[in-house]
Amino acid sequence: MPQLTLRGTVFSGNGDGRKFISLPWVTRQIQEKLGFTPYAGTLNIRLTKESAKKKKLLEEAEKFEIKPEEGYCTGILIKAKIKNLSCAFIIPQIPSYPQDELEVVAAVNLRERFGLRDGSEVGVMVTV
Repeated sequence: MPQLTLRGTVFSGNGDGRKFISLPWVTRQIQEKLGFTPYAGTLNIRLTKESAKKKKLLEEAEKFEIKPEEGYCTGILIKAKIKNLSCAFIIPQIPSYPQDELEVVAAVNLRERFGLRDGSEVGVMVTV
């Protein structure tokens, strides 16, 4: 199966990912679908122009849907890896979500695990 690596730089988000991941029904669905309890937060990545174009190829990857409670949007999970650590993209299904951004969820704080800070370059691999 082909591997796709998306590259970009780490940036600080507005905290919405942390709020969403911390919702009990989101945590439960991630546990059920991905097999890990997510760290309460996401790693925000601003993709390079080339990787933002490649992001469309994620449509070919295996996906899991987070079914929302009333008042929330659906989220799509796609299994991925950063340096052999299992993680997943979580893509909110809202029209205004920027095409050049990715949010990554994992069982650990990815910034701490890999010594990342705003501006750090990172690659995330997915099977498509």
